[in-house]
Amino acid sequence: MTAPVLAAPAADAQWLLQAREAVLASRAKIGTLRIEGHGSKHFYGQLPAGDGVLHTAGYAGIVNHDPTELVVVARAGTPIESLEATLAQAQQRLAFEPPRFGGALAGRGTVGGMVATGLSGPGRFSAGPCRDFILGMTVMDAEGQLLRYGGTVMKNVAGYDVSRLHTGAMGILGLILDVAIKVLPEPAATATVALPLDETAALERVNAWSAEPLPLSATAWTPRDGGCLWLRFSGAAAAVTAAVERFGHELPAAQADALWVSLRDQTDPAFALPPNGGSLWRISLPTRAAVFPIGVTVLTEWGGGLRWVQSADRPEDIRAAAMGLGGHATLYRSANDQLRGEGVFTPVSPVLGGIHQRLKAELDPTGLWNPGRLMPGL
Repeated sequence: MTAPVLAAPAADAQWLLQAREAVLASRAKIGTLRIEGHGSKHFYGQLPAGDGVLHTAGYAGIVNHDPTELVVVARAGTPIESLEATLAQAQQRLAFEPPRFGGALAGRGTVGGMVATGLSGPGRFSAGPCRDFILGMTVMDAEGQLLRYGGTVMKNVAGYDVSRLHTGAMGILGLILDVAIKVLPEPAATATVALPLDETAALERVNAWSAEPLPLSATAWTPRDGGCLWLRFSGAAAAVTAAVERFGHELPAAQADALWVSLRDQTDPAFALPPNGGSLWRISLPTRAAVFPIGVTVLTEWGGGLRWVQSADRPEDIRAAAMGLGGHATLYRSANDQLRGEGVFTPVSPVLGGIHQRLKAELDPTGLWNPGRLMPGL
């Protein structure tokens, strides 16, 4: 049995004390604080704001990794690539493949930012979203208190699941300090095939294949070169070999690895801002939804459930089109700060907006944390 990995806590108490002092000082002045790791996600969400900045990069390290229990606990400032290096030693992984902005070796994306944004990569197609892997966390509230939510096992579900509530909340509910994450073993085998298909055909076929007992772990479609659908198979060696024999067109392993890393870390050209001054939209739709009717679809992932669209059209038109297809649209990247200020995420109903306001008031009554980062007024 492999012993748990424990990080030395010597410097942690000092960092926590300094963080608490910053919180209390801001609270005394009725100020606000912006939470920042390495700043890799400044582009995402509403414009970052705050009277001061609380940097989490100094609070890093693996608190506990028990390979036999498939659980790791990491501090918020830990680079994702450092966490994954530890997991790799036990042939384990973050199955939802969170983006490591700047590339795997840049070390920019942190565990705290990963959870606060709730973003997932290609692996979400088969493994599920980031939120499903969060078992618990420690959070500092607006009074400098340390609160522990959840636990380190899947069966610990007593009370409200506040740890998952923090996932994707953009840090507006409190300072995430450490996170307990469920991990999975590395698959025994992986292979990728490339099929020349236009978007309509790719959507139809990948939905049909998703209903079959195939070891599909990720899909992606690009309009480049007339249209190409990539299918990644992962799992038992026999199942992966059978899938490759059925579909053919297998990519060399190095080429396939580079492809999925570029999609995961969003270094692929599809994630760049369009040259015409438009914006990059993240459109979440039912997998069987038709081709998105506005702008240019530059990438489709998750079996058609995620469409990346470049467009200079009005946000209300893009959101109306997404709603018409049964989904919603997020302004993902834009050089237009005015657009970001008007609202990045799809506006919520008055009822849901009231719930958001009450949660914010309950967990951050003074409005200390990341003001307006999720939505204006929160």
